[in-house]
Amino acid sequence: MKSVIRKAASFAGVSVAVTAMSITGASPAQAESPTHGCPYPYVCFYVDEHAYDAGTPITKYRDVTSSYQTVRSRPHYHVVNTRNDDVAYLRLQDGNSICLPPNYETVLANAYSVTGIKISSSSTC
Repeated sequence: MKSVIRKAASFAGVSVAVTAMSITGASPAQAESPTHGCPYPYVCFYVDEHAYDAGTPITKYRDVTSSYQTVRSRPHYHVVNTRNDDVAYLRLQDGNSICLPPNYETVLANAYSVTGIKISSSSTC
C-alpha cells in the first residue's frame, strides 16, 4: 500500500493563524484514510486533534455558494478540503479570510476560529 501524503497549505497575511502541516508518510500498518473521515466532495471541520485522528468531523459542507455560509464560531483544529477542483474560502472571526485549495487541509491556531465558508468552483485561489 502506498504511503498516505498529507498536503499542507500556508496563506499570506494570516500566517499567524495557520500552521502548515508537514508532509508525512505512514507505514501500511499505520495507514489511515487520507481524508480522515471526510468524504469527497466535502470540506470538513474538526474540533480537535482527537476528532481529526478518529475521522469524526464536527461539520461538513459541499455546496458551491456565491456568499459565505455561516459556520458556528468555535476554535477549529483542522479543516480538510476533499474537493478535486474547488477552493474553499474560510472567513475567520477577525474578518480576514484564507483560501484552502483543492485536496488540501490546514491546521488553525487555538486563538482562531472560522465563522463562514464559501466553496467556489474556481480551482485556484
